[in-house]
Formats: sequence, structure tokens, C-alpha cells
Amino acid sequence: MHMYHWIEMRAKMRIMGFKGAVIKPMNEEAAAELGAELLGETIIFTIGGVCLIAEYSRQSFNTKKKEEELNNKLLYLNQELTELSLTVETLDTQVREMKRLQLAQPGFSKN
Repeated sequence: MHMYHWIEMRAKMRIMGFKGAVIKPMNEEAAAELGAELLGETIIFTIGGVCLIAEYSRQSFNTKKKEEELNNKLLYLNQELTELSLTVETLDTQVREMKRLQLAQPGFSKN
């Protein structure tokens, strides 16, 4: 903690314009308090970071899952469309064949 105190105080002194100021070492009680404060902040920031990463991962998973479901639905609808197109073509062919057979019967007029 003494090194942290020295770096912190040196930075503060330079910001305020005191370039050659002597920095006194911290007493043990102040060093212990500063260490506890730094440890607490580190734990809180670490927990916050882990929560952010976990939430990002959860959102990514949910987004991928929704995209996969939409892709599956789109694939299913495309297959259905293909099957219906084939059915329509088959029915169209059958209708044309029925008309051809009807026209081929003797005594049938086109009117």
C-alpha cells in the first residue's frame, strides 16, 4: 500500500503543480484502511464485470436461439411452398388431361 500511496500522492502533487514535494509514508492504520477500500472496490468491480459478461452471453444465446428458430420456420415454409407448387402442377396437369379426354369424346362440342 505504501507504493500505491506514493504513486497516488505523486500524481496528485503533479496535477496541482507541486513538482518537488516530499511524500510522507502512510501510517499502518491508514494503509490498512486504504487496502481494505481497494480490495472492496476490486471485488465490486469484478462482480459487476462478471454480471455484464454473463448478461451478454445470455443475450447472445437467446438471439442465436431465436435466429435458429426463424431459420427453421423459413426452411419449413420453403418446403411447404415447394410441395404446394408440385401439387398445383399435378392438379393443373390432371385438369388439362381431363379437358383433353373430354374433347376427344365423340359427339362433344366445344360450345
